Amino acid sequence: MNLQENNISENNFEQCIKCTVCTVYCPVIPANPKYPGPKQAGPDGERFRLKAADYFDPSLKYCLNCKRCEVACPSGVRIGDIIQSARLKYNHEKPSVRDRMLADTDFAGEVATKMAPLVNATLGLKPVKLLLDGALAIDHRRAFPKYTSTTFEKWYRKELTAESQLKYAKRVAYFHGCYVNYNYPQLGKDLVKILNAVGYGVELLDDEKCCGVALIANGLYDQARRHARKNLDAMRRATASLKQYKVITTSSTCTLTMRDEYPHLLGIDNSDVRQNIETATRFIYRLIDNGEVRLAFRDDYTRRIAYHTPCHMEKLGWSVYSTSLMQMIPGVELQMLPSNCCGIAGTYGFKRENYQVSQTIGHDLFAAIEASGADFVATDCETCKWQIEMSTSKKVFNPISVIAEALDVEATRKLNHVKI
Repeated sequence: MNLQENNISENNFEQCIKCTVCTVYCPVIPANPKYPGPKQAGPDGERFRLKAADYFDPSLKYCLNCKRCEVACPSGVRIGDIIQSARLKYNHEKPSVRDRMLADTDFAGEVATKMAPLVNATLGLKPVKLLLDGALAIDHRRAFPKYTSTTFEKWYRKELTAESQLKYAKRVAYFHGCYVNYNYPQLGKDLVKILNAVGYGVELLDDEKCCGVALIANGLYDQARRHARKNLDAMRRATASLKQYKVITTSSTCTLTMRDEYPHLLGIDNSDVRQNIETATRFIYRLIDNGEVRLAFRDDYTRRIAYHTPCHMEKLGWSVYSTSLMQMIPGVELQMLPSNCCGIAGTYGFKRENYQVSQTIGHDLFAAIEASGADFVATDCETCKWQIEMSTSKKVFNPISVIAEALDVEATRKLNHVKI
């Protein structure tokens, strides 16, 4: 059925009561006057777009897809999805070379890790940054994440081996994502450390692709759909092989994308696996809360930590699991930072036309971090980490890495009667 011809929208814009709460909570409006705001770009605009595609406004590209409008909406309108769906259906501009490069994280990661020292050194040089700015409009002020020479998948196969994880009666599948594989394998190692200590083996999905969030943001929808189908098929195969099937992640954005963006934006049914996809902190917290496992921590671990809630974690409503786990560590003093978007929004903040907007959006958060007196910042989103580390003096760690560093492994094994 042609939705436009039949004057029907697959989104729930009809539930909008025009209260403009979404406009108040939008982080883009104060920073970019070119953006019409979520109400006008979303529910209001959808009414016009259904009449004629000519009503599509290219300024919708300034939406961060942070979902803060959806969190604030009292009527449950999927405002962000309406905006992104409109871009998918009505925007016929082909992605630029820059956008394709930024979006294809698997290709970039595969190439960069093969010569990581050279890539890392080169991307940090001012002349190279200026060249990228002039040729591709990747802002010269943006700091690039470092690449690793040994990917997480290579480490897993060489140092850990799948066979070692089969010794555990209970196992989970781990969607590690591009960041863990190509940029920061230590996060994946930290997760394995924790789960093995409580008696869970960790298996990798047999054919994992990027979750697709960068592809969606840059208009590469067909490629995003291919990735989504491959990931879901891999998860379904995991269902058959694992006794206790869960797909856990260490990225709030990957989680939201696979749970919500696949059906809402890409039109791919994930209803058979959706409830089995969750963040690692939620999975571990529920094991503790159900009395299935216990954690023991080092006596000498003392840290003052400021926690930043990523926008997509706020949409999921799951930051409480990350913060509750860190609060279980006796030596941790946890401070909640104000609920502000950091502004990077994945590849959005790398683009020259968005850089200043990105930094303006994150300004209040950066100031709060500098004033916090924390030893470091914890957050569940890798791109938030890049933005905060570039824009403040603080290091940033995933809550899983915090727990792993504070964990007393031997004591935890004994508490859970783990013998391997």
